[in-house]
Amino acid sequence: MLHILPGGHVLAAFLLSSLLLAVTPGPAVIYIVARTLSLGRLAGLASVTAVVLGNLVNVLAAALGLAALFAVSSLAFAVMKYAGAAYLVYLGVRALRARPAAAAQADPAAGSAGLRRVFRDGFVVALFNPKTTLFFAAFLPQFMDPAIAALPQSVALGGTFVLIAATTDCCYVLAAAALLPLLARARGAQAVGRYLTGGALIGLGVLAAVSGGRNSK
Repeated sequence: MLHILPGGHVLAAFLLSSLLLAVTPGPAVIYIVARTLSLGRLAGLASVTAVVLGNLVNVLAAALGLAALFAVSSLAFAVMKYAGAAYLVYLGVRALRARPAAAAQADPAAGSAGLRRVFRDGFVVALFNPKTTLFFAAFLPQFMDPAIAALPQSVALGGTFVLIAATTDCCYVLAAAALLPLLARARGAQAVGRYLTGGALIGLGVLAAVSGGRNSK
């Protein structure tokens, strides 16, 4: 690992920058917290795992040059962008239309089938975000050592960032899950939580569709 990562202060700067970026709430954090509040802790952790795998694919895509394709091809970027935005809106509408009994299912009650669906949704959301690929393509080179082979180095740096983000995302899940008992005792909290989750997902989809910049995560 030491041979594919920069050393000394460069690596320290990368780790600190990654932690600051990961801990700052963004679309992925909002998505994961919304899943946790609506379906429980296990669903939140399943979403984190799915986002991690989707982001690792984006790391590989950036390392292999897919980011360069997105940078020069407006069509390729637009297809991925609008596909991801549409899927977020679809998930939001589905959350709003969910029966109260289904929305109330949390943690183990969600069942393996429900968790597989949560995992699939999270993976698709992360995978169909071309901005993540472009983010890695823009962020990682700032810390790369020209004396080390570019491909393994970029994959190692990207994987390290994803693991840091996964750790902070898990902290968000645990914090949101700690609020569930309070919400469960609150009158009408299930309906409010369903509307908040659906609204957050639809809002993220609309934001992803209308945002024009390519270089933000």
